[in-house]
Amino acid sequence: DGSGADGAGPLVPPPGSVDARALIEHVEAGDAGDDELPGLVTERIRAARRLLAPAEGIVLRAVRVDRGPARQGRLALVVHHLAVDGVSWRILQDDLRSWWEALAAGREPELAPVPTPFAHWAGLLRADATSGRRMAEAGRWTDTLRPAPEPLGGVCALDRLDAESAVNRHTLTLPPDVTGPLLTLAPGLVNGTVNDVLLTGLALAVLAWRRPGTGDGDGGSVLVDIEGHGREEITEGVDLSRTVGWFTTVYPVRFDLGLPDLADARAGGPTAGAALRQVKEALRAIPDHGIGHGLLRHGNSRTGPGLAALGIPEIGFNYLGRFPMGDTADWAAAPGHDFALDDADEGLAMAHAVEVNAAAHEGPGGLTLSATWTWAGNAYPADRVRALADEWFAMLRALARHTALPGAAGLTPSDVSLSGLSQADLDAFESQLGDVL
Repeated sequence: DGSGADGAGPLVPPPGSVDARALIEHVEAGDAGDDELPGLVTERIRAARRLLAPAEGIVLRAVRVDRGPARQGRLALVVHHLAVDGVSWRILQDDLRSWWEALAAGREPELAPVPTPFAHWAGLLRADATSGRRMAEAGRWTDTLRPAPEPLGGVCALDRLDAESAVNRHTLTLPPDVTGPLLTLAPGLVNGTVNDVLLTGLALAVLAWRRPGTGDGDGGSVLVDIEGHGREEITEGVDLSRTVGWFTTVYPVRFDLGLPDLADARAGGPTAGAALRQVKEALRAIPDHGIGHGLLRHGNSRTGPGLAALGIPEIGFNYLGRFPMGDTADWAAAPGHDFALDDADEGLAMAHAVEVNAAAHEGPGGLTLSATWTWAGNAYPADRVRALADEWFAMLRALARHTALPGAAGLTPSDVSLSGLSQADLDAFESQLGDVL
């Protein structure tokens, strides 16, 4: 439609112009047993994935595994990330359930309207990218992306990174006894979020991982590219609760932790709590959860070239959220399959030197946290990345232990309306008036 920087852009055809039946594979599986079904579905999903061709406009394939009228089958949707994000999957699931229930009851299906269509949202972003409030953020992002000599403290150039490879991939899982307090109790200590906790662990882990080489000369700065859901309230009247699309934002955050007592942090002591407060405040200081960075870099001809020339953080982080345990109820996510993102293609260019993708999963034994680390082979050797992954989980275990420390909970400056209060001021008030507060 001519909206891209080079005059090219995606073209969305009008409703009814696509032959939906041509995108659906019907698999007769009347003889498939319950134990054979997951493997069969996985095989057909992989085959459908190979048929996606976004350059040709093919971003969706569906597979219906039919075991006959007396047994529950499966419907697998394979959609390119260009068209959906994590929130979109839940919208699609609810719509499918609603549509099917109407048909089964003999009613005409009727879906709720989409308050803010994706095209309208895109127009709002284009306008916001050159607004005064976004232009005022340019200095913030330039300072955030300043060079730093320490590993994972500065930026790198994309064109110097090796491509994605299954060889450079490492997955770890935290057990329920750690994940439970980590994700449910630790955020509440500082009126924070799961992201606050996970990024605190990551920042501390990076400092511990590189300290043998940097020693007391380490500036204590860690630079991370964070992926967010992107559905921000940038203007009044926007309602994206039913909008399907890819809204993801990516923005850099610099955590300046100084020289913390890493031994105390690893033991779950007060240092862990202090770092959690610092990380939370660094994140709260960012306007609109970082959406301005992408707008200024990719949607503003005045600021874009300068920001692009600064490079990108070496490490990228994405917490996908919490996924429920599979359910055998009609139109629920089937056991063994959820809405998590698929692995990237082999040979795809790495977006960072090191990337961390984490997700929490509810299971029969409780809540677990899994994280997959990928890295460019020419950026860091495998043993160094694996050591960093282990250090991160060690710091997350420490933060889980920290939840049991007396007096661990407390306010941070963003929790109060009085401006000018520092963390030291709040700590002093709480030590004197803790029972009252």
